Amino acid sequence: MRERPPIVLIPSYNTGPIVFETVATARRHWTAVWVVVDGSTDGTAEGLDELARGDAGLRVLILPQNSGKGAAVLYGLECAAAEGITHVLTMDADGQHPADLIPAFMAASAEHPHCMILGKPVFDASAPLLRVRGRRLSNWWANLETLWMGIGDSLFGFRVYPVAPLIDIMRKQRWMRRFDFDPEAVVRLAWRGVRPINRDAPVRYLSAEQGGSSHFNYWRDNVLLTWMHVRLFLGFLLRLPWMLWMRARSQ
Repeated sequence: MRERPPIVLIPSYNTGPIVFETVATARRHWTAVWVVVDGSTDGTAEGLDELARGDAGLRVLILPQNSGKGAAVLYGLECAAAEGITHVLTMDADGQHPADLIPAFMAASAEHPHCMILGKPVFDASAPLLRVRGRRLSNWWANLETLWMGIGDSLFGFRVYPVAPLIDIMRKQRWMRRFDFDPEAVVRLAWRGVRPINRDAPVRYLSAEQGGSSHFNYWRDNVLLTWMHVRLFLGFLLRLPWMLWMRARSQ
């Protein structure tokens, strides 16, 4: 099957009207945008489906029940792979990610097709201080677990993935289905030899008045992240002799 151009993939769950702005902005900057509606109950599935009828560049995939961000991304990846698409840029539906950087990230991916292009967030005054400081711990663990391969930010979901290795990893890992999908994906891809390339990307946090929405739960999601890093650290210890040998060989 002939290789097709990459797509923008947007998982969405009950984000409200902001998803329409996110999709419209993404479409202004890229020709093919797919949205995976992850069991939303806020009416956005119907609205997106209506938009797609009048826009050949927009595809809407609807999951009947909420399964988690990782599960939604995996479904989109599998649909993309079935059509010969080899690279996917993921971005959140809540308006935080910079759609105007889509072409630059796609160009970087085309230049380095065997790498993952990771957004490194540049925060402004709207960013919650607790979230900014808290992610530093996850980033430290992700870099330890990869022997400092160079992961600039493990949590920021604006990134380009090579599709085939990520699908293979996710099919073998039953845990990679929820909020903690993003950091586990970059660590396991790094273990597979997929090198990270970091690019700065401004992030904005919208207020409720601006249409912002968040499903982040401080306690629940930090428990998920902690359990994820426990699993990854155990995997890291098992791989450590091989990783050290490979590091020595490359020097």
